[in-house]
Amino acid sequence: MSKNDEIARELEAFADLLEAKGVEYKPRAYRRAAENIRDHTAAVDGLATEGEDAVAEIEAVGDAISAKIVEYVDTGEIAELETLREELPVEMEALTSVEGVGPKTVGRLYEELGIKTLDDLEAAAEAGNIRDLSGFGQKTEANILDGIPFAREAHQRELLGVARPRGEAVCSYLDDVEAAEQVALAGSIRRWKPTIGDVDVLVGSTDGETVITAFTEWDDCDRVLSAGTSKATIRADAVQIDLRVVDPTEFGAALQYFTGSKNHNVAVRNRAIDRELKVNEYGVFDVSAVSDPEADQRIGDRVAGESETGVYDAVGLSWIPPELRENRGELAAAAADDLPPLVESTDIRGDLHTHTTWSDGSDSISEMVEAAMQYGHDYVAITDHASGPGILSGVGLDDDEIREQLDVIRRVGAEHDITVLAGIEANIHTDGSVSVSDDVLADLDIVIAAPHSSLDGDGTDRLCTAARHPEVDVIAHPTGRRLNQRAGMDLDMAAVGEVAAEHDTALEINAHPRRLDLSGHAVKQAIEQGAKITINTDAHAPAGYDHMRFGVHTARRGWATADDILNAGSIESLREVLN
Repeated sequence: MSKNDEIARELEAFADLLEAKGVEYKPRAYRRAAENIRDHTAAVDGLATEGEDAVAEIEAVGDAISAKIVEYVDTGEIAELETLREELPVEMEALTSVEGVGPKTVGRLYEELGIKTLDDLEAAAEAGNIRDLSGFGQKTEANILDGIPFAREAHQRELLGVARPRGEAVCSYLDDVEAAEQVALAGSIRRWKPTIGDVDVLVGSTDGETVITAFTEWDDCDRVLSAGTSKATIRADAVQIDLRVVDPTEFGAALQYFTGSKNHNVAVRNRAIDRELKVNEYGVFDVSAVSDPEADQRIGDRVAGESETGVYDAVGLSWIPPELRENRGELAAAAADDLPPLVESTDIRGDLHTHTTWSDGSDSISEMVEAAMQYGHDYVAITDHASGPGILSGVGLDDDEIREQLDVIRRVGAEHDITVLAGIEANIHTDGSVSVSDDVLADLDIVIAAPHSSLDGDGTDRLCTAARHPEVDVIAHPTGRRLNQRAGMDLDMAAVGEVAAEHDTALEINAHPRRLDLSGHAVKQAIEQGAKITINTDAHAPAGYDHMRFGVHTARRGWATADDILNAGSIESLREVLN
């Protein structure tokens, strides 16, 4: 976690506690400041050393908030926030991980029932104490109880968008250690799973002691949990990082083994057994002449292990990208040399889902367009929120405001050497209708429709109806899930994909690390029905464009090629689909 993330989390905690105590307006200001700080390109702690005025230059960071940021950087805490925590001593992040429990609910549950933790919440729900509170009832209590197991699991896992940069930072640091000959991420983070338990790092070295010492002395290390001759575990901010040092000649086998998944590795091992081979973390061994292959891990004649490619080649497979290693058909495809050419980040030509100050973004249309140019896009769509359920009052645009913005987008587009598409993010109502009138939608270049409320139960019919709308081009973040916060709607992706393909409606992978919606598995189901996928960042600030890679790797987990991705094509091919 970067210092910017750390400061942003403190401000978000401030917002939650203020909201829990019934304070109006301020929570939104703190959350917007937190978002801009997290996305700020410069280190905010560095700005804080220059004083409050330097911090206050960040969009949406006023004098009061900048003073608190400087205080945090100088002292390690914000006195007012610590007072709020003493007044409301609850596990806010864990409790609000339960679907339907927001900060205000946490405040009420604490004041009326003394609930501080998930255990307290579960006990109160099981005892039937919550249903008696005004505004709750038996159904709400049952929903809370049903959501606790998901919240427990979510609270134990870190977002890929937080853990991956931390893993890349430690790998970059270890790359500079002379004793480290090879360095790589492993485990679920290498497979780009949306949430991870910890960061796994693998190093090939003949001098494990030096590598371990360097690892535990990393500047970002907050605590050394364990340290041996070939393994060590540290904590950096909220992320646990596990390091394993292996012999360089066995690095490929170890990387394959520790990347997983478990089901994939079992399938590889079974394939090896059929060929009188043994595969483990130390290599691939010919055990055809061995009476007891399990007598020793390294027994038999070693035929591969230095490289991953060699490991797969030894069992008759082409190298399998980590994102596909889930035992969902990748071995059969690799055996037939028929793995798809997965989409790459360099294939993406534009972003079709961005926000500006016209709704809840932090930057102007011109600033978002210029940032898209700097990112290297050929085109970008401005798709601010339309008003509707699930959108904060005053943030979404009504029909007249959409028409007004359309003229501004056209003018900005004419001033820049990039194609700027005028669009909107309309809301999908529970019956599948959208929240903007058809005549307004018809004037736009692109229409994104997304669910923002009533995000439980089965949403298949709802999305299918929206996908059939003649003006809807993209269904955005289709399930509505927010990782570690809510599971989102259940969908029959084969049915949604079939309707989307029939009506030339693309399905979005929202690349924001809190969404990654659609999931890789859902993407695979959709493209098998012929549906097009679009990968968008939902950027609310220029730094949001950097999230694109998380969406690309999610698409790769779904076996997607560049041909499956709508915004991997030229602006001419995109316009053909939109028209």
